[in-house]
Amino acid sequence: MAGLFVAATVVSLVQYLRVRDRRLLLLAAMFAFQSQALAREWYDVWRDVFQAGVCAAGLWLLLALSPRHQDARLSRAPTGAAAPEAAVAKTKE
Repeated sequence: MAGLFVAATVVSLVQYLRVRDRRLLLLAAMFAFQSQALAREWYDVWRDVFQAGVCAAGLWLLLALSPRHQDARLSRAPTGAAAPEAAVAKTKE
């Protein structure tokens, strides 16, 4: 099973070299940490350390993939104000 994660790490790194998207490095780190965690015995402390690395890389990847939103106050019209399209339509009538 650890061999599959090593192969996934290599594929992620090759894809990174192809497209230069830094988010792929987080994915490669996840696969590398998981392969190291699976290679350890259940009583080894480093297994837990590598599992924590998988969690941390996964959370950073989630943050990197999340869309960036504008501030809600800037994207909405003020309360009680008519939409700009409605105001333009009234002036044309």
